[in-house]
Amino acid sequence: QIMAIFMVQGTVIGVVGTLIGTVVGILAALNVSAAIAGLETLIGHKFLNADVYFIDYLPSQVQAPDVLMVGGAALVLSFLATLYPAWRAARTQPAQALRYE
Repeated sequence: QIMAIFMVQGTVIGVVGTLIGTVVGILAALNVSAAIAGLETLIGHKFLNADVYFIDYLPSQVQAPDVLMVGGAALVLSFLATLYPAWRAARTQPAQALRYE
């Protein structure tokens, strides 16, 4: 029962983190060119000078399969990361754990 509690809590945290990260990542990828242009104007320095580099902007393309694959991998890894702490918590004797707190 303790193991299930730890796993559910870890999974919920992983899902929330994955959703927030996905939304922020998509927004950042869609607006990266504008953000870089604004930063260049703000500091007065061009990061990707066309005289030096082949491109003068930072290309970004959001593709649904990539977003789903990365989000799915994040969910799986966050779930796997809950297994060992949940297993350790399930093995811990409550009285012994309180003694060291």
